[in-house]
Amino acid sequence: MSAELAGAQWFKSSRSNGQANCVEVAFLDDGRVAMRDSKQQGKGPALVFTASEWDAFMGGVADGEFQRP
Repeated sequence: MSAELAGAQWFKSSRSNGQANCVEVAFLDDGRVAMRDSKQQGKGPALVFTASEWDAFMGGVADGEFQRP
């Protein structure tokens, strides 16, 4: 994990079932949002999105664009 994420505060969804099969997100000071796989226990890679990318994703979720067929 990069040094810029070392002090990040990570969150799991409240819908997490307590298992390790989750994603975690961290809201970074500069407005970006990082996402990682909780199974990696902080040792794996993280995806980092700009604020605009994250807002577009969340808008798609709210609009139902990612519903299973």
